[in-house]
Amino acid sequence: MDHLSRIGIFIEVARQESFAGAARTLGITSSAVSKQVRNLEHELKAKLLNRTTRRVSLTEEGALFYERATRALEDIQEAKEQLNELKTTPHGRLKINVPMAFGNSYLKGPIAQFARHYPEVILDVTFDDRLINIAEEDYDVVIRIGVLEDSSLIARKLAFCPMVVCASPEYLERNGTPQMPEDLARHNVVAYTRNKGAHEWSYKGPDGQKSVIGLKSSFQADNAAMMIEAACEGIGILITPAFYLCDKISNGELVPLLEIYESWPARNLYAIFQSNHYLSTRLRLFVDHIAACCARDFPDAQLK
Repeated sequence: MDHLSRIGIFIEVARQESFAGAARTLGITSSAVSKQVRNLEHELKAKLLNRTTRRVSLTEEGALFYERATRALEDIQEAKEQLNELKTTPHGRLKINVPMAFGNSYLKGPIAQFARHYPEVILDVTFDDRLINIAEEDYDVVIRIGVLEDSSLIARKLAFCPMVVCASPEYLERNGTPQMPEDLARHNVVAYTRNKGAHEWSYKGPDGQKSVIGLKSSFQADNAAMMIEAACEGIGILITPAFYLCDKISNGELVPLLEIYESWPARNLYAIFQSNHYLSTRLRLFVDHIAACCARDFPDAQLK
């Protein structure tokens, strides 16, 4: 077995913290994994792993070698992909994560169209609203609506995503219509439980002044579709991306409120990538395709 293959085996053992786990992933025996790691340690004249009956851990030398070797093998793999893509049509795997409600409403068709157009690209698509660790979960791209905060990631804006404050006519008839943001404190405002911060609305007035109002809620959900249904049933006021509400507002089920005020900071629809990853041709083509679909479907949501 060559030197690079041994390094790959060592990296898998370090990731799994187990010889048996690495063996299952690599499709070889545990004894073969152990032998190749010993051969690598002999070649490097350094102990890379601490071995006990319960677990495997990196030594100080092993941690240094793991970090450098992982980057080196990734660079080699990316170079191979670049060479292959110069010669062939896009191929390989794309692991994608999309918000549940937005994906169901708008991205099912575009993603399926991309798969039909590029049959050699293997798509692994997850619709999920939870907070994603893109590196640990090995996603190539995550589509999200919000404010980009993590400076270790890179992102491409796909569309501006205005937020809308709204309620059903029945709710407003029973509880009155808020005229100022401060009025929301006296209303029931449906809460999104995946928000990291307090239940509040940050906004900017027509004069540019920014402020925050605390909110109360008797109904919480982790899914936009559930929140919209609750608002349509008159349970409370809803603050959510405009993408989700076009039909509900046009047919009168929900009424926009406080339209001269703007949620702040502004939200956008982003495609998010790991900053240290080579953007393969298949990934660039996928993001270009989604961006084109957003420009077609949301012509009024120009980027800000």
